[in-house]
Amino acid sequence: MFEQQSKRGHSRELPTIDTVDELTALVVGQDDTYVRISHGPDIDVMSGHSRDFEAEVDLPGLSVTAVAPEPWWPRPARDWVARSLCKYAELAEQGDDRIIWLLTGRVVGHGPDHEPLVADAEPRGGLRPHPGEVHLPPRVSGRP
Repeated sequence: MFEQQSKRGHSRELPTIDTVDELTALVVGQDDTYVRISHGPDIDVMSGHSRDFEAEVDLPGLSVTAVAPEPWWPRPARDWVARSLCKYAELAEQGDDRIIWLLTGRVVGHGPDHEPLVADAEPRGGLRPHPGEVHLPPRVSGRP
């Protein structure tokens, strides 16, 4: 189990997702499943929204990243999932106790960076691998 301690002292136990392969198995074919990097589900579910600090605007849902591969994707689903995590890595590296968690929810719009905004978030698990630890196959990353 993945235990996440919120800043308000509440604790939520979530199933632990230990590998990118395990995450891939959970998200393939699940269009309403997303990842979020934040201070955790307790705080996010309580607030119900993200904020665009640059514009000083509350968004109508939580800012998330879709992790399920698109139907047109010709490569292994794991490659898509790994890329999704790597694109999100910068947020997790801010060093302020952010965690990666998997959730389902209903898309209510898109944020200023075209990311889905989700309402009615339901936490599904905590992801153990840090996005910076995810290694992309050379054919996906462009690295030799």
